[in-house]
Order: sequence, then structure tokens, then C-alpha cells
Amino acid sequence: MINRIVDFLKKYNLQDKTVIVGFSGGYDSMCLLDILSKIRDLPEFFDFEVIAAHFNHNWRGEESLREQEVCRLFAASRGIEFYTKNAPSSLRKTENDARIARYEFFEEAYEEFDADAVFTAHNKDDNAETVLYRVIKGTGIIGLRGISEKRKYFYRPFLKTYRSEILQYCIDNNLNPNNDSSNSNTDYKRNFLRLDVIPTLEKINPEVKDALNILAENATSDNEIIEEYLSTLRPKVFDVDKIRVEEYKKLSKSIKKRFVYEYIQLLGLDYDSKKVNEIFDFIETNTDKRNGSTLSLTTAMWLYTDNKTIETIPHKKQVLSDRIAPLTINKEGTYKFGSNIFTLKKYNEGQLFVFPESIAKFAYVDLSGVGFPLVLRTRKDGDIITPFGMKGSMKLKKYMNSKGVSKHKRDDIPLMCNEKEVLWVTGVGLSDKVGVKIKPTHVIEVESEE
Repeated sequence: MINRIVDFLKKYNLQDKTVIVGFSGGYDSMCLLDILSKIRDLPEFFDFEVIAAHFNHNWRGEESLREQEVCRLFAASRGIEFYTKNAPSSLRKTENDARIARYEFFEEAYEEFDADAVFTAHNKDDNAETVLYRVIKGTGIIGLRGISEKRKYFYRPFLKTYRSEILQYCIDNNLNPNNDSSNSNTDYKRNFLRLDVIPTLEKINPEVKDALNILAENATSDNEIIEEYLSTLRPKVFDVDKIRVEEYKKLSKSIKKRFVYEYIQLLGLDYDSKKVNEIFDFIETNTDKRNGSTLSLTTAMWLYTDNKTIETIPHKKQVLSDRIAPLTINKEGTYKFGSNIFTLKKYNEGQLFVFPESIAKFAYVDLSGVGFPLVLRTRKDGDIITPFGMKGSMKLKKYMNSKGVSKHKRDDIPLMCNEKEVLWVTGVGLSDKVGVKIKPTHVIEVESEE
């Protein structure tokens, strides 16, 4: 097994890198950490660094704390740095929430130690169980690929190793791993598959685990063929962590569904076909809406869709106390408001003036009718604005609707106001009260620190 892990490290050129190991203290992760501690002593791995990262889900009280201490002592016995964190008591006891919290912790450790990779101890049995689990839930060819050996900076060195080999290594090397009592609880779907379903299937085919792993390999191969075509479309459709609606709408239904599924995978969510179809139908219904709609994905995340973009936004709405405090402007100058720098200066007669207004990074304004003080703030209930070119005022909410401003972005937009109403919605539009009719008195420039 040691030679197998050595080959894995060489395959991905990790011999002189810093590696975070997800360390629960169970058989798989303790075996992996023990092997890596031995490899670290080999001459060609002189600069190889290992950190053990233990996430305490905090679900089993004293048992969880004992396991955490076992992990700390084992890491110390191997001269490996130990990094740990306890989950908040509010963490829901579901497999999906636990997985999300655990991977957020791994990503935190990755950043903390400026690491090159994160190792998890998923093995060949885990892969078989994952494939079967996804088949039962109604997966497509992407799901049939099972667990990937490498995804971003996450690596699975044991993916070609059976659990029985890991158990034997622990016995041969006198290791005493944690035995998580929850692993025998068949109320958890994965445990039910492992303890009840797969043993039953083995009565039909004793090599069912091999068969499921072969299915994953075949799906991976077929997916590579599909990828040759999709790779030409993906850069047009995806914009980092968003989907461009204009390009998305050009696709066939099958490719749309494929990309929606990919997007869900990018978010680290493991949904069944029913949930995927629900998300797809939601997107299809809302890609023509200017102001968009939201769909709950997790307790912490919404999916937002409008006629421009598909993206995720935080679930918890910003409360008034979290907003940036209002900032009073009594004269020309430079002012910091949140992540933006506002510069208000007098208009130079020789300066180029583009009539009637510019609203993105700067604006020409006529302050002769309003004067100082002005206030920079975010929106509040009852705000009104007199849109440029109009005589009457309207509610700011209605104005933002007419301008197609996404609902989840409205609380973050800086507003320049006087005592009575909004004078400038940054990046959106000006009030007629400061809109230039003849010539400007001032220029406002905005720069973002982000």
C-alpha cells in the first residue's frame, strides 16, 4: 500500500508539497496518515509536509471529544501538526449539511497553511456505495462517474484501494482507530447501503463492488467523449460561479440540464434527479424576468435567476444593523463608504461634459438646487426618487424595479441623498433634482476597493 501511495504522489507531482489530510481518526484516515508519515521519511520526500485536519461535528458529546483527543495524540506521535475545529451546535444533523461544513473546514485549513492539496481517505468501497446511491436517486452519466480521484485541490489517494486492505493494514501495524458509533446507525442512508443493501446485492453478484467501480470507469470514459463537445460551449455559458442567461437560452434542453447539473455539483450539493429537475424548471420559468426570483438550495444559500444571470446568494437577508452607517457630506472631498471611494469635486469649465448624465463610475450633477449637507447611505423603507426627466416622484422600490435591479443587490447599492429623497442611485440613475439641464456644478467619481 505504501508503494501505491508513493506512485500516487509522483503521479500528481506532490513529493515536495504541503498536504492537508482530512483526519477523522477512523480506519481509513488513520491508515492514510500513518502511510504518509512513513513516506515523509523517504529521501525523495524530504520537503513533503503533512498536516492533520480534524473536524469535530460535535454530534456525540463526550464520544466526539474523546475521538478528537485520539486524533491529536496520534498526529503528535507521528510528528504531524494537528489542526482542529468544533462545529457549532446549530449544525443540522444531516449528511449533506455535515459534508458541506466539513469541506468548508478543509478549505479553511488549505488557506490557513497555504497548502497545495487536501487528501481525503475515500476508498474503492466508498466509490461503489456512491455510485449505487446515485443510481437509486436517479443520476445521469455525470453522477455515474462516482468519486473523482482529483477535483480542484482535493485528492483521493485510496480510491483504488478496498476497505478490506485498509483494515488489514491497521491490524498489521497495530493501529487503534476511532470507531464512530454512528457508523452502525442505518438511519443514515450511506450506512444502510453499506450494511444492508450491498451485502444483499452480493448474494446476486459477489463482485458487485467491482461491478459498480467498473460502471464508474465506463461512465468516466463516455463522459470524456461528451466533454470534447461541451468544452467548446462551457466558456460562453459559465462566468466563474455564475451562468450567463443569454448564452444559456441558446442551448438545447438536454445541454441546459447538463449544465444545471454541473452547476449544482460546483456548489458541492448532491441532489437527486427530482431536486435537479425542480431547479431546472425554476430556472426555465425565471430566465425572462427582469427582477428575478429565488429558490432555496440549503439553509445558507438561495439560487437566484433573472434575465441576465443565474447565481447563488446568501440565504440570510441583511438586517438593518449590519448595514454601513450613513455618512454625511458637508463639502467637496473624498469619502470612504463601505468598499467604495466617493470623490465629489467642482465641475471644471474646461472639462468634457457628456449630456445629460453618466451613472456607472461617475456622474455629472447640478447641486445648485439642493446644496449641502448630502448623505451617503443604503436604502430604507419609504425612500423616494424623482427620476431624471420626470416631474413627479416615485418609490425607490418601483424605480429599481423599472431599472431591472436585482432584488438581492438593492440593499448594497450606495445612495446619495438629501433630507427628503434619493438623488443618485449609484450605477443606476440620477434624480431630476440634480440632473444637469444646462451645465453641471459638480462631478462625482466612484472607485471600488474590491
